[in-house]
Amino acid sequence: MPSTLDPYCGPAPTLQNALSSWNFDPVLIACIAGVAVALHYAAPNPRGWKTSVLVFLLIAAFVSPLCSMTSALFSARLAHHILIGSVIAPFVVMIGWPTQRWLAKIHLEAVFVAHTTIYWVWHLPFGYAFALSGTWQYWLMQIAFIVASILLWHALLSRSTSVVATTSLALGTMVQMGFLGAILTFAPVTLFEAHFTTTQAFGLTPLEDQQLAGVLMWTLGFTPYAIVVLWCMRTRLLHSRPAEQ
Repeated sequence: MPSTLDPYCGPAPTLQNALSSWNFDPVLIACIAGVAVALHYAAPNPRGWKTSVLVFLLIAAFVSPLCSMTSALFSARLAHHILIGSVIAPFVVMIGWPTQRWLAKIHLEAVFVAHTTIYWVWHLPFGYAFALSGTWQYWLMQIAFIVASILLWHALLSRSTSVVATTSLALGTMVQMGFLGAILTFAPVTLFEAHFTTTQAFGLTPLEDQQLAGVLMWTLGFTPYAIVVLWCMRTRLLHSRPAEQ
């Protein structure tokens, strides 16, 4: 890993110590605890299982060895972002924070542009190098991605969003992710300097790791949005049957 990089999750682990590389940053632990307390007292109709699930997901993303693995493998970074953007974000929306009322005022076009921009910046070489250059840079990029993902999923899951708008937003997200996935999968060279020397310990060349990341984006990354599209198609068909009769 280049000396100019100082990733928040620490140096790249090896295959031998990967499972023992947990992140016990006290500030991070305090923030996760704060989220749990806020969820318990601020969310409408709070339930213990919701708090437990969210805390578990946050620990899996930022405390578990997955965090350190992102320093070694770009494919692990993709898995990490899928967990945040396609699991944690919609779960936060489904919990129903009171602050979500103002989210409905944001135009869908602005949500799509913001999410697409942040997603691409994170996964292109210049943005990726910036995110791995220090702690505040990492959290700036990470918080931007989390907020953009919550905005996107709020729009997708909101009852005030029409079926057509929801379908268009989900398909648009899949298309932009598909373009990025194609770049990662079919690029003839390795794009991310941070992983030039960190993937070999896991039996992958940097290019193979990058290609694996592209495949993950096309499969696991697409799945939640494909489910939304299929659900919208089902809803549209159910609503059209009475009219046809």
